Amino acid sequence: MKKLGLLSKLIIGIISGIIIGLISKSLNNFRIVRIMSTFSSIFGNFLKFIIPCIIIGFVAPGIADLGKKANKLLGLTVVIAYVSTIVAGFSAFLIGSNILPKFIKAKELSKNNSINIEPFFTIDMPPIMGIMTALIFAFLIGLGMAHLKSTNLFNVIDDFQKIMKNTVNAVLIPFIPLHIAGIFAKISASGEIFYTMKTFSSVFIMILSLQFIYVLVQYFISCTFANKNMFEAIKNILPAYFTALGTQSSAATIPVSLECSRKNGVDEEIVDFVVPLGATIHLAGDTITLVLATMAVLLMSGTTPTFTMMFPFVLMLGITMVAAPGIPGGGVYATLGLLEKMFMFGTGQQGLMIAIHFAQDSFGTATNVSGDGAIAILVNTINKKIKQVILNKVN
Repeated sequence: MKKLGLLSKLIIGIISGIIIGLISKSLNNFRIVRIMSTFSSIFGNFLKFIIPCIIIGFVAPGIADLGKKANKLLGLTVVIAYVSTIVAGFSAFLIGSNILPKFIKAKELSKNNSINIEPFFTIDMPPIMGIMTALIFAFLIGLGMAHLKSTNLFNVIDDFQKIMKNTVNAVLIPFIPLHIAGIFAKISASGEIFYTMKTFSSVFIMILSLQFIYVLVQYFISCTFANKNMFEAIKNILPAYFTALGTQSSAATIPVSLECSRKNGVDEEIVDFVVPLGATIHLAGDTITLVLATMAVLLMSGTTPTFTMMFPFVLMLGITMVAAPGIPGGGVYATLGLLEKMFMFGTGQQGLMIAIHFAQDSFGTATNVSGDGAIAILVNTINKKIKQVILNKVN
């Protein structure tokens, strides 16, 4: 199993959960499902506990690093990345609100009271603080560390980040497939699995389609502004796109992304600054996924997502994505707290969000990376125009 990637393990977990649930239902014996449900309940509670710690451990040092590099180009890049992220989110909402209600009904997550598939027991793990408190605290500490001459606090937070990273790699990532298996076993045993999988596949297709379209839109805007050939620029970025598909990591794709942006005529100083920064703060692909998946799960739970409900969520999601932990599934982990706070998502709903996110992770990462190249073109063009204005004033 160690040689298998996370996506492969996730697929095995989903299939295993479905098979176990169907067999349990046919035998009218739900002991194994309840055991798996018990694990999922405990693991879900641990997720709730650890998310504020992850936010503090990853967001605070990230904000501190940004603050230490503070300059006009940094601010410009962060603003563009944030705008791109929330535009992706609102685009996903507009398209999703017109399409998702047509094929999603409130069936998948309803409770079947005729059988007992509840956990044998659960362990309550209250988080040390709320999600918003953790996010505000992380920003406050991060900005404070950026302006301190002393590095003592930064070293402490840096060590805490390492602890969180090890926790994610040693606990969360390995056990996520089992957690998902337990959730799907419960859904399968309750007789709701086939409609759930139909919805799952429909949402997946919508996510991939919108991600691809959004990449085209980003390059249309940036290349129009820069007076470049859009199709040539997209062709140049393709190696980075396919590298991201394989690595599932924006950070691991940085060397290829740098070379691709150079081929698009971006100045060296801009390439070396914008591309690595974008790999950290620009997650438009994840945002599309999380907005559509959230809307789908809300509809499955019997709630119609409205603009009033989704508007503050998308704005907060944009901030969360800019400061999201740079780890596998970091975007969805950081978002779980928002989902619980704003939409009261329970363990089963959060599990579906995790499953949908990891299923498209390669394509979401590829979308993120491709968008970084478009932002590099945009920032490079703006920088040239600023230099030209300064030069004209001097002359």
